This record gives sequence, C-alpha cells and structure tokens, in this order.
Amino acid sequence: MAKYTIGVDFGTLSGRALLVNVETGEELATAVYNYPHGVMDETLPNGRQLPPDWALQHPQDYLDVLAHTIPEVLKESGISAEDIIGVGIDFTACTLLPVKADGTPLCFLDKYRNEPHSYIKLWKHHAAQDKANRLNEIAEKTKQKWLPRYGGKISSEWAFPKIWQTLEEAPDIYEEADFFIEAADWVIWQLTGVQTRNSCTAGYKAIWHKKDGYPDKEFFKSLDPRLENVVDDKLNWPITPLGVKAGEITGNAANLTGLNPGTAVAVANVDAHVTVPAVKIDGPGKMLAIMGTSTCHILLGEKEQTVPGMCGVVEDGVCPGYFGYEAGQSCVGDHFAWFVDNCVSSQYIEAAQAEGLNIHEYLTKKAENMKVGQSGLIALDWWNGNRSVLVDVDLTGLIIGMTLHTKPEEIYRALIEATAYGTRKIIETFRESGVPVDEFYASGGISQKNPMAMQIYADIIKVPIKIGGTSQGPALGSAIFGAVAAGKAKGGYDNVFEAGQIMGKLRDTVYYPIPENAAVYDKLYNEYSILHDYFGRGANDVMKRLKEIKKEQSK
Repeated sequence: MAKYTIGVDFGTLSGRALLVNVETGEELATAVYNYPHGVMDETLPNGRQLPPDWALQHPQDYLDVLAHTIPEVLKESGISAEDIIGVGIDFTACTLLPVKADGTPLCFLDKYRNEPHSYIKLWKHHAAQDKANRLNEIAEKTKQKWLPRYGGKISSEWAFPKIWQTLEEAPDIYEEADFFIEAADWVIWQLTGVQTRNSCTAGYKAIWHKKDGYPDKEFFKSLDPRLENVVDDKLNWPITPLGVKAGEITGNAANLTGLNPGTAVAVANVDAHVTVPAVKIDGPGKMLAIMGTSTCHILLGEKEQTVPGMCGVVEDGVCPGYFGYEAGQSCVGDHFAWFVDNCVSSQYIEAAQAEGLNIHEYLTKKAENMKVGQSGLIALDWWNGNRSVLVDVDLTGLIIGMTLHTKPEEIYRALIEATAYGTRKIIETFRESGVPVDEFYASGGISQKNPMAMQIYADIIKVPIKIGGTSQGPALGSAIFGAVAAGKAKGGYDNVFEAGQIMGKLRDTVYYPIPENAAVYDKLYNEYSILHDYFGRGANDVMKRLKEIKKEQSK
C-alpha cells in the first residue's frame, strides 16, 4: 500500500497544502486558502490605523488554512488519512508573535484585540528599522563575533528588532507575553501540543549559533537594560534540528485537519530553505533562488565563511552536514505587481483582454522582442528596500533613462532586469568571499510562468538556470521533510537527501546564457553597480531623506 505525506506552505497572502506520494514524488492534490485578514499594513480588523512600514497578520488565518486545505486535499485525492504518514510545514520568516505560556496569541485576548503589537509581525514588517540600526551600531562598536556571520548587519525583518520595538512601544504587551515565537513553530505547537523552536529560524532570524547559542546578556543589556534577560524570559526553549519529528497530531488537531492522531509532524522550516531538496540539490556550490513576491537565495557550503550582506550562515541550517547560506531580495514579484497595478493604462488592459492574456502576459509578449538595452532604461530593485547585499530597508526604487517615448513594456522589462542584476550582485559577493556558486536553480511562480524573465536572468548572471519541476516548491519540500519525520520504518525516509532525490523534481528545461545578450548586459550591469553603490553605500542618501520627509508629513 502506497504512503503519502502532506506539505503545508504558509506564504504572505495564502496557505497551500500539497499531498505527495512518498515512493514516487507524484503530486496528487493541492488546495489553497487565502488568508481572510490578508496582510494588515494599513488598519487592524477594528479599523485602527497603522503607521507606515507596519505589516501584521492574524494567527486565526493559519488555523483556517489547516482546517480548509488538508481536508480538501484528502477529499480531492481520495487518499485515506490512514495512509498519510507525515506532515511538514514551512513559513515566511521572520514572522513573530507574542503568546502566553499555553500558546494563546495575545491578539486572541479581548483586552489586546485592538493593540497592534499583540498581532503577528510579518516578515516584511519594517517599522523596527530604527531598532535594527541601533542594534547594528552597538554590535559593531562592541565587536560582536557573531555579526560577520550575518553579513555585518541584522535586518529589521528579524526577531530582536521586532521584540525590541514591542518593548519600546508597548511594554505591557512585552510583559504579558510569556514567549515570542515564530509563526512556524506556533503552528507546529497547535498540531502537536509540543512547543519546538526550529534551528532554521533560530539561526537565520534570531542570531542563534549551534555552538555559541544566542548573544550574551551583556549585549542585550547594552541595547536596553530591560532586554538583559530577553532570551531567558521570552525565548527560553531548546532548539530542535531540522529533519526530526516535532511530535504527532493530537486529537484536537485531528478534528481540525481530518488527519489521524499519531501522524508524524516534522519540525517547522522556512519556505525558501525547505525548497532545497525539492529541486534535488544535494551538495555545495548550487544556489537556489525561490522567486515569488520576494526572492530568497539559498546555498550550501562546506565551511563557515563571512559574506558581506548575506542574511546568515547557519550550520545544518538547511540540510544536515553543510553550512547553509542565505541571501535575498525583498521585492521581485511585488515589484512587477506594483507596476501593473499602478502604472498601466486602461488601453493596455483592454488590449490584453482582447488577446485573452492577463496584463503580465501581455507586457511580456511586447517586451520579449526587444533587444537588450533597446529601452535605454535601467532600474534599481529596491521598491521594498534592499535585503542583500546592502541590508537596508530604507532604500527605495529608482528608474533612470525615461523619456516621453518610454513605453510600459520597456519599464516592465527594466524592472525584471533590475531584479536579475540584484541576483548577480549577490552571486558575485559570495564568490568574492570564497563561497563557490557553480550552478543555479530557480523555483517559484516566476520561474514556472515567465520564460522571458528566466532567459534574462541567465543572460545577466551568465550561468545556466535549472528549473524546479513543481509549482509548489516549498510545499513539496515540506512534504519531503514530513517523510523524513515519519522515518523509513513507517514508509518514509531516514535522511533528507535520500528523500529529495526520489520525491524532488526538476524540469527538462534549462535556460542557457546567450553570449551576445550577456555582452550587452555586462555593460548595463556596470551601470547598475555604479547606481547601486552611489545610492546604497552613502554617497547620496536622498532616498532616506525623502522617506524621513514622508514620515514627518504623515503624522
């Protein structure tokens, strides 16, 4: 009798479940559930206005994902819960919430429903940038030995700036919280009744090190005396390695999901990192870009190196036995969506409809026949700040070269090219730091849907690009870890590499660099690099000055 696992991928706007045959990797059913509360970046559910740079979520949405998608894939596939041997989940990160000792989110309590800090701070919550700036200043001044492991800067997207912001702006919430926990770990808690802290988010987002642990109390005290015991008071739980079983489905979780009590549940993971085995990566030098609303770059290495602007290097942080490196771009699909939502005329939309195309397909069709450099445009990909290699969310977007003759498809292509330049900047920084990047893999919606974009990427980074064989990379990766949590004795696998080689997928399509395109892109990339350093490394902080004026005028 065949056995199956389910992977649940919690994204920025929705959650999706994927049911997979453990023996073949066949995907039998998938279900998607859009978060009812979405991303709360303007108001709370009661209408209370949020300041700029906030991004919150509601934990009830995650429970609703489990309640809708898992029963749906069981029904659609016709597979009995008896034959589901394991479940894995992945999440955006750092996505952090304050909870009571029993796991109750503070936003579930009546007295805190209207308090913004009681909700989940989503990965792209950037309102703690001032805390990140101060943390980085003090860490650099005191020569913290862990700082180079994170490219020399801690992001406002990560755990401690968000916790510090809560302490500073809502000390009652900070005091009321028994724990601050990643949403990924909180969901596992709801499924198993067991609190776990996965080594991936702890290592990449909370400055935890396998050998050294967290930074010491003196460092946190130097940030704010009230933070001296933040680890003992708010994070004091053992870190659990990836690839092991977190626990088993409880009776309550069985009622919620339709799964059988006792089904193995894997330790939680991050959406990008969990995708590595889903594309059959099994060793160092192979970079994976998970391309969606943002892009995360994951790379395995054989030793711990310092790389400027990387998001982190964590031993066993992606796959056992390797150092996992992370970098990223915080605006990719969001970049293109912003343009079509705000800058495309009704004439173009009507023309796309007349051809039976969506607006992205229509713009791509018009842009793909252009020669490299024909538009005369170049852009910086910072519409949502820069995650790597500058690590600065206060940077903003730029397009240069526009004239009265510039067309929408030219801008659209320039924005795609900008994200590819950003990826090349990341690759070159790794190589210059002694971390090889020999192969390149892509997963996520853009890699599946837009051949023009992938050819542009290949031409700009000058490396062939292999494409993941599923449109559900993170969910498949989570299903793979679910099979490892179940173990060979239950019909699964005892290690992630073995599981990945059987359950993972690659398309036959490979995008190879076109030499004549690459030659022109080299010239354009040189211009991008000049702009990148001029606006991003302090020569001209006009973007930050404009943002400050905007904040002042928004009060």
